[in-house]
Amino acid sequence: MNYSLHNLLEIIDNLVWGPPLLLLLVGTGVYFTFRLGAIQFLKLPLALTYLFTKEKNVKDKGDVSSFAALCTALSATIGTGNIVGVATAIKLGGPGALFWMWMAALFGMATKYAECLLAVKYREQDANGNMLGGPMLYLEKGAGQKWLARLFAFFTIGVACFGIGTFPQVNAIVDAGHIAFNIPHEVTAIVLTLLVAAVTIGGIKSIAGMASKIIPTMTVIYVTACVVILFNNASAIPSAMSLIVNSAFTGAAATGGFVGATIMLAIQSGVARGVFSNESGLGSAPMAAASAQTNSCVRQGLISMVGTFLDTIVICSMTGLALVLTGVWSMDIEGARMTTEAFSLGLNQSYGPMVVAIGLMFFAFTTILGWNYYGERCVVYLFGQRAVLAYKIVFLALVLSGAFIKLDMIWLIADIVNGLMAVPNLIGLILLRHVVADETKAYFDSLKQNLSEESTHVNA
Repeated sequence: MNYSLHNLLEIIDNLVWGPPLLLLLVGTGVYFTFRLGAIQFLKLPLALTYLFTKEKNVKDKGDVSSFAALCTALSATIGTGNIVGVATAIKLGGPGALFWMWMAALFGMATKYAECLLAVKYREQDANGNMLGGPMLYLEKGAGQKWLARLFAFFTIGVACFGIGTFPQVNAIVDAGHIAFNIPHEVTAIVLTLLVAAVTIGGIKSIAGMASKIIPTMTVIYVTACVVILFNNASAIPSAMSLIVNSAFTGAAATGGFVGATIMLAIQSGVARGVFSNESGLGSAPMAAASAQTNSCVRQGLISMVGTFLDTIVICSMTGLALVLTGVWSMDIEGARMTTEAFSLGLNQSYGPMVVAIGLMFFAFTTILGWNYYGERCVVYLFGQRAVLAYKIVFLALVLSGAFIKLDMIWLIADIVNGLMAVPNLIGLILLRHVVADETKAYFDSLKQNLSEESTHVNA
């Protein structure tokens, strides 16, 4: 029974993540890259400046600061995708999968900018006075496609409950706790469920506050550990980079695992895991962006696109290089165990596994919190505030049960619901492409005019 169900899920996964969705995902990013004048490259320094600069005279209502909104989005993106997902992608598609993760992320930054811009532009307050925004709002209010808005909200609840939000994160946490500290799966699952319940009761402010503390700290620790591995294997970096690029176009697969991967499999696994990790085009980050206290949808779009850069170009790259440099990508191991082995070889047999375990636990924990919020926003949109309590009870029950589902089944379910969620969002971005372009042009024209006036005033 399990075998036939697994086969059925594989067939559905291949259909969902076939060429049409890959072209839609990457194509949307390519379109916005050219339409917006390579905004993710030319305006990245400005976006980084905004990230660490408080906006003046904020008049529009919001729930949390722009930085806290980004941390909430990052809490949902920086998780198992960066540690386990990269290992899974390279296991399936070989080192070349990392190259396609980079390509998807670079173009995905433009997509993330567009969707978060629209989220702030079309957001509104819910019955409790909290901001409600995201694809369901800009699909309904902007594109006039209420049926697509409802479809997106339905799929998002599915992703929160059965995809990124629960099973992969819980499985990674209990696995890491068992590998590094020999903690029984059942104990970790119970403690995790209680912690999630305690934080989510406080809503977006509680989640954002927790994310603002955990995400920056754990990112620095994890990246520092990866840099040490790279430094210890510095002489092998050129050959590792060559292997990654060459494998992207030859389809080399892990010799100890899935042999004979094609180029298409490298692209498919790289793009799918890339989207799982940075969520560009998925429509999730806009729901966090909509909660930001800001006067400008463009400004928040710029800040939000930094999330994709940090998630994939920085953190996923570090994990991928560690896997390739240490050679564990070709061993007959998978998931968290593969990354743990890389850190054990690259750092220290004692400290390496501990870094991976702690990183997984904290990153995956905040991902669960972030996706609990995303699912809640969609429940409010579809059923109103009265349905939130029932949703939270179901969500916590799924968190508790996530420790007992097999890894391969988890990634298949997560991939399928992720892909289904992305489709209505991407359609909405295409329908509202002119709004994104007009808002962007108006903002930067105004910025130039203000700078010109300030310069004239100084010279006078």
